[in-house]
Amino acid sequence: METKLLPADDKGIALACQLLRQGQVVGIPTETVYGLAANALDPEAAHRIYAAKGRPSDNPLIVHIAEFQDLYPLVAHCPKLAEELADAFWPGPLTMIFPKSEKVPAATTGGMDTVAVRMPAHPAARRIIKECGLPLAAPSANLSGKPSPTKASHVYQDMQGRIPLILDGGDCQVGVESTVIAVHEDSVRLLRPGGITVEMLSGYCDVIVDDGVLHQLKEGEKALSPGMKYKHYAPSAQVILLDGPEEAFIQYVNSHAGEGVYAMAGEQEAERLTVPTLLFGGEHEEAEQARQLFDCLRECDEKGAKTVYARLPDSKGVGLAVLNRLLRAAGFAVISLDKEDAHG
Repeated sequence: METKLLPADDKGIALACQLLRQGQVVGIPTETVYGLAANALDPEAAHRIYAAKGRPSDNPLIVHIAEFQDLYPLVAHCPKLAEELADAFWPGPLTMIFPKSEKVPAATTGGMDTVAVRMPAHPAARRIIKECGLPLAAPSANLSGKPSPTKASHVYQDMQGRIPLILDGGDCQVGVESTVIAVHEDSVRLLRPGGITVEMLSGYCDVIVDDGVLHQLKEGEKALSPGMKYKHYAPSAQVILLDGPEEAFIQYVNSHAGEGVYAMAGEQEAERLTVPTLLFGGEHEEAEQARQLFDCLRECDEKGAKTVYARLPDSKGVGLAVLNRLLRAAGFAVISLDKEDAHG
């Protein structure tokens, strides 16, 4: 299959809509990461997404809509709190989970009786949804388990020959996937952290952070959200997280220098490290870390890194999303610099 890479302009969007209406899969930009979009109401289209990604079919897909009223045909019930949160944060990087209507096929929801829905903020994404007239299932446009794509070139690296079209809408502004929450009557359960933070949500309701955000699911436990069940976001290199202050991080990395050893670190740390460094925000620069995270993880492979050390980020704000992605990229391998033993 030939894969076209076109700008997200009038011509590109028209071709994308044509392909989507035919049940094909198209790589599209969003503000979070690039998505692998197809008709959310067509089971065969959903299967094509799973095939392109090499993704297990029990991992649910997120459905993207262009207007709030597009939600109602997809869900069996919409709590009042969900309407309030949509008014506050849509369009934007917030996904909410609802009981699904019969209109949404099981192929889209990973066999679950709930559906995850969001309204993207990227103008090209919303225009595509409007003009094709379909809700779009759109997981991240990468091969399953690999770092998510924040540039169209990343999508092309993974999806060349697998899908017919990728639209280039520029670099993603958030850099990590959307926040995913299960909405109850007066509280929400955070299943995956993202650009809409615990602190932001707490202004509207109680927020319960699911154990699966920072811990591996138990054997046989059902994944309620994308990004919970399997190892994700991982380069070929082994990612190891170090938990401790800056000085201890620098000393540990320098003492483990060797062929193929890299570090993800901010500029100040990089100046004192004796191993090659991938620029990765500094302390208290969580939003910058989020934008740079997947670029760094992909660069690990481009440079042929074998081991990559990163310091455990602050879990405040969008830092919780960065921590969540790093833990999964590392397979929960964390070394405490106080005890120097792995834990997870």
